[in-house]
Amino acid sequence: MYRIGHGYDVHALAEGLRLVLGGVEIPHTKGCVAHSDGDVLIHAICDALLGAAALGDIGKHFPDTSDEFKGIDSRRLLVRVVELLTSEGYEVVNIDSTVAAQRPKLRPHIDLMRERIAEAAGLSVGQVSVKATTTEHLGFEGEERGISATAMVLLRKRL
Repeated sequence: MYRIGHGYDVHALAEGLRLVLGGVEIPHTKGCVAHSDGDVLIHAICDALLGAAALGDIGKHFPDTSDEFKGIDSRRLLVRVVELLTSEGYEVVNIDSTVAAQRPKLRPHIDLMRERIAEAAGLSVGQVSVKATTTEHLGFEGEERGISATAMVLLRKRL
């Protein structure tokens, strides 16, 4: 049995904060405003994985009101999500994701993002796709007020 999941996340940007995407710290003047490290890409992936298994969303499992998750490396959240899926009899087949940001240019960082995500999810790099796009200066991403990410995943239930 196969299950498909979709995830979406968005974070506002602010001056002087770290920008972490896909487990990679990216040099930039702005970073994501968040309770955790603000890794919008991994958050979207976690939501897609949880959704595919009908296990809720990232906020249910890692509430932003909990001190346990304050400043946490989002890769640790991804590890925990995959452990939960495994305990429910699922395995991840693949992850496909897209980050929307006007700046900085993300292409130089995508291969490392794929490696970091694959490592945290227990996958090969070939099972993880990360793409980046601008919004041609439209919307909050184009105006550099925020960053968004979407993810699609395929799970297989072990029989």
